[in-house]
Amino acid sequence: MVFGYAQNEPIALGNDYFTVRGSVREKYSYEPIPKAAIQVNSGAYITTGYDGNFKIKVKVGDQVIISHEDFQTVYHTIKSNDRLLIEVFPQDPKPTQKERRKKTIQAFNQLIDSADTYLKNDAERSIQFIADALDKSVSQSQNAEAYQTLGDLYMYWEQYDLSVTNYKIALQNQDKSETKLKLANAYTANKNYEKGISTYKSIKENELSNYQKIELYEGLGDVYLKTKDITKAIDSYEKSLDFATTYAIGPKITDLNSKIAQAYNAAGNTQKAKTLFNSSLNLAEQESKKRSVEEKVTVAEFNNENRNYDDEISLRKEVVEDVKTIEVDSIVSNDSPITPQKQNYKIGNALILQKKYDEAIPYLDESIVEADKRGDLEVKKDAQRRKVDVLEQLGEYDKAKIEFEAFMASVDKLYLKKQQEISQSARRSRNLAENQLRIKSLENDRELSRSRYELTTERNRTQSIIIYSLIGGLVLLLIAAYFTYKYIKGQRLANNMLALKSLRSQMNPHFIFNALNSVNSFIAVNDERTANKYLSDFSFLMRAVLENSEEDFIPLKKEIELLELYTKLEHFRFKEKFDYTIDINNSIDVDDFEIPPMLLQPYIENAVWHGLRYKKEKGMLKIEIKPISKDEISISITDDGVGRERSKILKTDHQKKHNSKGLSNIKKRIQILNDMYKDKVDVSIEDYQNTEDTGTRVEVTLKKD
Repeated sequence: MVFGYAQNEPIALGNDYFTVRGSVREKYSYEPIPKAAIQVNSGAYITTGYDGNFKIKVKVGDQVIISHEDFQTVYHTIKSNDRLLIEVFPQDPKPTQKERRKKTIQAFNQLIDSADTYLKNDAERSIQFIADALDKSVSQSQNAEAYQTLGDLYMYWEQYDLSVTNYKIALQNQDKSETKLKLANAYTANKNYEKGISTYKSIKENELSNYQKIELYEGLGDVYLKTKDITKAIDSYEKSLDFATTYAIGPKITDLNSKIAQAYNAAGNTQKAKTLFNSSLNLAEQESKKRSVEEKVTVAEFNNENRNYDDEISLRKEVVEDVKTIEVDSIVSNDSPITPQKQNYKIGNALILQKKYDEAIPYLDESIVEADKRGDLEVKKDAQRRKVDVLEQLGEYDKAKIEFEAFMASVDKLYLKKQQEISQSARRSRNLAENQLRIKSLENDRELSRSRYELTTERNRTQSIIIYSLIGGLVLLLIAAYFTYKYIKGQRLANNMLALKSLRSQMNPHFIFNALNSVNSFIAVNDERTANKYLSDFSFLMRAVLENSEEDFIPLKKEIELLELYTKLEHFRFKEKFDYTIDINNSIDVDDFEIPPMLLQPYIENAVWHGLRYKKEKGMLKIEIKPISKDEISISITDDGVGRERSKILKTDHQKKHNSKGLSNIKKRIQILNDMYKDKVDVSIEDYQNTEDTGTRVEVTLKKD
């Protein structure tokens, strides 16, 4: 970690504060570092702006602490009023966005915890932690938590208007029933009872915890009691008590019994109130010693209001003894209603109301001694004033005069103390208000930065949307083109399949027609035996042909079997016209190759019917299967017949009228199959020899899959 700063020789400025300007930037890139925390040990605090600059009040000798999550904390001692230049190297490697977010959330939670810790002891420090937490906030829920904590702080320090303001800001960030409950309490404390009631009623009970449900109806009862709507107050307290009983929350059961008793007392039903107070006293005794004492004081006040002075005095005497026990383990502050000085004073006051003046003086004296020992000037002053009245009633005017002088001295001391308290309270209120304004200012700066960021983000988002839309459009276009291509290919395949089926359906009748002509010729010459044998072999051939008629390809072995049977049948008819041979090279594995069914038969048929049949002497038909390469073989059908040209001349007029469908169908089939299966089959036809009977050679090239 390297940092540098520029500052001239120190100058004498004494202890006066002055404003120093400075900036924080990276060492070599000169990039400004925004939101770096600048803190002075005297308490001043600020963050750098978007340009890395800052200005802060300091005095010579102050230590300035510069911190940021991207670099190690820098410490610098002020020596003059010259501008500061803090140059830093960011820490490497930079954390990922997920790590930064996790770290920020952890920092936020730590700051909120610190704010809670100092909330009741050091308001300004607590507010500073809240301001820092807001600076770390990355979500509306965190904003809500920070402002709710700030509302809690102002609620504790009795700044109820500021408490209301911050609870409302928290609700703007996140609508939570828990925050609404606190807002309603703040409205009530600020004596805005109408708003308090409406806020309590707007809370959704099902979103509250069991304890919060009790608080909801207890708070509503408190408002109704303050507004003298006793019936609604009792109803609300009783509903709260039902929840407390259901969920077995003992302290609240005691409190609510006491509050219901107070409500009945306010309604004039003292008998009902007395019964309930007896219940609350018993419950408080089971709870704790301190809670029991507090409830005794509450019941004593009830007895005082209803002039049951003996019961009041009895309870207060118990309180004085019980407080001695409590103070063994803890300190009872002067603000507590159970202090011995207050209880002795009220015992003396109750005795005065009974005109038992002589009995009252010892208690008033005890109250004065306790108050003096504990520094409770207010109770001391009241006890002295009451003692003056008692002495006057007893006619002891000299003592009354002395006591009155002591009373006046206490009044003077109390006056000075009150002035100090008022001054402290005013200063605290002023500081709290200033801190609130500072937080508001920080939030405004944050909002401005957020607006700029959102504007940039929105611009980038718009550009991204345009780019992604174009990319999306292109992708959709490509997808549409792909599916169109697939559709066209599918349609083409379907058309090809339909065409193949049509061609196969045309070939089978053509072959059957020629074969039946052969049978007919045998019958015509009365060769019944030969016709029967021929029909038997023909039927076997037909069954095999029909079985394969729906296939695009069949094993070559099957096709050879069909060729042997077909050639045998044709030779059976035209024994005197030709002989034939079928020669298969031993190196060829016929199971490895496939061929369209009935592909070779039309070429053999043409060789016999249009070549060899017209030959004057006996001809020869050769069928040879030999390898070309590892994945390719050649099937040749050779005849030494009259040849294609002479065959056309020798055709009868009837034959000329009927064009041969077999070869044309074969050509179409090969074209379609090659289109579908990538040039698997190739056929060539040429003259066989240069003699009168030129013959014909058909060569079929067949490839493996």
